[in-house]
Amino acid sequence: QVQLVESGGGLVQAGGSLRLSCVASARTSSIRAMGWYRQAPGKQRELVAGITSRGSTDYADFVKGRFTISRDNAKNTVYLQMNSLKPEDTAVYYCNVNIMTSVVRSTDYWGQGTQVTVSS
Repeated sequence: QVQLVESGGGLVQAGGSLRLSCVASARTSSIRAMGWYRQAPGKQRELVAGITSRGSTDYADFVKGRFTISRDNAKNTVYLQMNSLKPEDTAVYYCNVNIMTSVVRSTDYWGQGTQVTVSS
């Protein structure tokens, strides 16, 4: 059973920084794309950033230039460095990992979520 364990959320003032981490308990060679989503109260879950197994990245427009996604394949870990945080970044942040579960099938797994609160 694949498990994702997130850490690094918390309360920070506007302009501050936080670093989120997510460790996947899976066979390293089976892990494909990794990413971060967020969900604010009353809103739909939205993609924040993603990274492929080869290191290609993609960001939502609202975090470009402020957030950086990275991964350490040896540790099965994905990170999200968040700088210049704004109150509108307040949300529960979820780790998402796509894992090959058979030769032709992959499955998305989700972390439990970590709260990020940015005060003004």
